[in-house]
Order: sequence, then structure tokens, then C-alpha cells
Amino acid sequence: MTFPKGFLWGGATAANQFEGGYAEDGRGLAVPDLKTVGGVKTPRRFTATVEDGVYYPSHKAIDFYHHYKEDIKLFGEMNFNVFRMSIAWSRIFPQGDELEPNEAGLKFYDDVIDELIKNGMTPLITLSHFELPMGIVEKYNGFSDRRVIDLFVRYAKTVMTRYSSKVKYWITFNEMNFGAMAHGELTVLGMNPHDTTIYPDGAKENEKVRFQALHNALVASAKVVKLGHEINPDFMIGCMICHITSYPLTPKPEDVLKRKEFDLSFTKFVGDVQVRGVYPTYMATYLKNKDIFPVFEAGDAAILQAGTVDMYTFSYYMTVCVTTDDDAAETGGNLMGGKANPYLKASEWGWQVDPIGLEYTLIDLQDRYDIPLMVVENGLGFADELKADKTIEDDYRIDYMRDHIKAMDSAIEKGANLIGYTMWGPIDLVSAGTGEMKKRYGFIYVDMNNDGSGSLNRYKKKSFDWYKEVIASNGKNI
Repeated sequence: MTFPKGFLWGGATAANQFEGGYAEDGRGLAVPDLKTVGGVKTPRRFTATVEDGVYYPSHKAIDFYHHYKEDIKLFGEMNFNVFRMSIAWSRIFPQGDELEPNEAGLKFYDDVIDELIKNGMTPLITLSHFELPMGIVEKYNGFSDRRVIDLFVRYAKTVMTRYSSKVKYWITFNEMNFGAMAHGELTVLGMNPHDTTIYPDGAKENEKVRFQALHNALVASAKVVKLGHEINPDFMIGCMICHITSYPLTPKPEDVLKRKEFDLSFTKFVGDVQVRGVYPTYMATYLKNKDIFPVFEAGDAAILQAGTVDMYTFSYYMTVCVTTDDDAAETGGNLMGGKANPYLKASEWGWQVDPIGLEYTLIDLQDRYDIPLMVVENGLGFADELKADKTIEDDYRIDYMRDHIKAMDSAIEKGANLIGYTMWGPIDLVSAGTGEMKKRYGFIYVDMNNDGSGSLNRYKKKSFDWYKEVIASNGKNI
């Protein structure tokens, strides 16, 4: 095995999916706080206000807010040397546009970061992980209003300055390329909070607004990267892309072309801007041809060039096939759709398992960008069974992760500059897509059900000790 000395091993979370404490210590409402529980066949509902008698998963989540010392100690026991987390913007600026931050919110993250360091972990912090304050949504319609750029910069400056001596690794926006989807979740960038499903009605009609909001967020990201380097030149700041690696379903030229267009428009576009500092010709042409090219204000082009990222971080769970054949079998369970690959097996939720696709992705990204790479989300969701003796036999998760770690090792051997791996959900947390607890990713089981009932007790799964040994051996003992 060829994992380099100092390789970053750990896990990844998002505040709205595991933190809880949604109304404590001055925190304001964020978009996820108005999303109910759903399911594959019953999408989550978005409510205009918090309604009595309705369960909102993010309000309590798994209550990391009150269990953080216990949970971080467990992560430390697994030998994590990095932990990816997000800061809830509305915990620092409750409405998003206050002039002064909420000290209680800052103090909470002081304590969490100190606890991580105490247990041997360096924090990797995402500034915006689908957690836009509702105040920003209601007053400004999210990033469609350029004034939000400066509000985000103010928030970022506050936390980056506060934690400048303790946090080296930062990510500006999580899976920012969702804003480029033809049927994107508009609430990712806060453009339309009243869309209630992952694929909202009217998304196509809002394309111009959506791409303007995406542009404004790209400018905000670039400004924060430049600012972060001024605060601490040692900061490593990255983009974060939802990498849906795709293949043409057949060698038919039409399939190959359609797959290329999907890869460039969804998977590569936002990363190209954040790494290279310019809109790629293929996407600029598309936007101009559709008369939806965003308004560039004076200085925007220079800002994008001055604020390129230091590392490319991404999520990888599965691959899809692309074809012009509308009747081809669909993949199941994922947010992107796509056609099924007849050579791959699928998980319980229909996600096709493809470790070789991760090796391919790492080689492709290294060739395209030639900067440090980090896999910051990867894992297997499964309806784990807690046995009477409080054990969980999750060999399927071990098998999944073993194969993906081998794929990373092979990519490193072939030249990929991979510096870290934070698997998704080291502790069971709320699903972003449905709000359920049933779909579990963690090495640590949390006794909690889809309706919020349960003791919240934590139990180690079989994979806990396995991953502990993987890290201790720097990937050799898998």
C-alpha cells in the first residue's frame, strides 16, 4: 500500500444532519430546519414556518450539540487524524446579516475544535453545507442578490479569523455544482425556499436566476479564498464537488457525446471555475446561447482568478451511465438519476457500487487539475440491525470501504496526489435527501428512529474496529 506518511484519515458530517440544538444559544433558523421527514416515495416537505406537531429532523438530529465530547472521543479512539464538519452560519449570524456575531455560537465551535485537537484531530471545516440562514432567504432570495456575497464574506472572515491558529483546512461551499443542475435543488443556494422536493417544479423556468445565484456564490467563494490566505497563508482552502462519475451506456457515438456533455456541464463546470479561475468555454457558450449568462459586475473576472482554490475535494458514492435511450433501465435511490450499469451491483438503496470508478475519477481529476485531491464523502448507507446484545455486524460496509480504499491506493500509485479521505457519516446521522435515520452510514450506531424517538445511545459497529486498524496501519491492514 502506498498511502503517504501524514495521510489524513477521518470522517465527514454536516451540522444540519447531526448537530441539533437548532434553537439553542441564539441560533437562527436555517433552510433545513423547515424540512420534514420524507422517503423515497414520499419526498420531504418544506413548510413556511415551524408547525406544531410536525417533526423536523434537523432540530434534534443526533444531538451532537450535547454529545460532542462523547462522539469526538469515539472518533479519537478510531485514530482519526482529521474530522470534517460544517459551521452553521445561522449559529454565528442568526439572520445572516447582523453586523456582530453571536458569541455563544462562536464559543460552541471553540469548544468543539479544542476537543478535536485534544483527541488528535485536525478540523476540516465547511463554511456552507446546505445551511443557508432563512433570514438570507426571506430578505434577499439567497445568492440571487449580490449583497449576500458580502454577507458570506463577513461570516467567513469572522470564523476564519477566530480559528486561524487551530484550523488549516477549509471548504467554502458543499457540492456547489448542484446549482448547475437542469433540475437542481434551488435551496442549495437559497434561491427559492418554497420548493419542497429535490426536483422542484419550475426549476427550468428559474434557470437565469439560478445561474446568477451560482455565479454570485462563485464570486463569494473566490473572495473568501483570497481573504483566507490573507488571514493565514498556511490555510489550505478547497472547493467541494458532487462528483457523479459517468460512463456512456454504449459505444454508440450519440451516447459518448451525451455523456461528455453531462460530465462537462454538471460535474466539471464549477470545479473548473474554482480551480482555474475562469468560466470554461463550453459552459460560457451554453449559457450565452440560452441567453442566461450571468451578469458579471466590474472586477468579477479578476476576483475569480485571484481566488482559486488550493485543493479539489469531492464526494464519490457511485457512478451512472448516460444514453440517448430513454427506455434504458434507471439507477435507483440517488438524487441524480442516470441509467443502470449492467456490470455493477447495487446497494439496498439502488446506488451502484463502483470502486474502480473512484480510481478512474482520481486519475481523471489529477490529469485535469494537478492540485492536491481529497475524497471528503464516500460511504455505504444501509438499514443496519441492532442486535439484542447491542452489536451490529456490518461486513457489507467493511467490504465497500475496503474496495474503495484499495482503489484510492491504486490511484496514488499511478500518480494521484490524494492527501486525505473522510468517509461520509462516521456516526449515524439524518439523511439529507429524505430526513430519515433508517439509512445509516456510520461506524457508530445511534439509537434513533425516523420519527425522532430513541435513546440516542451510541454503539460501536463491527466496522468501528476495522477502520481503527486501517488508520493505525496507514491503509496497510484492510
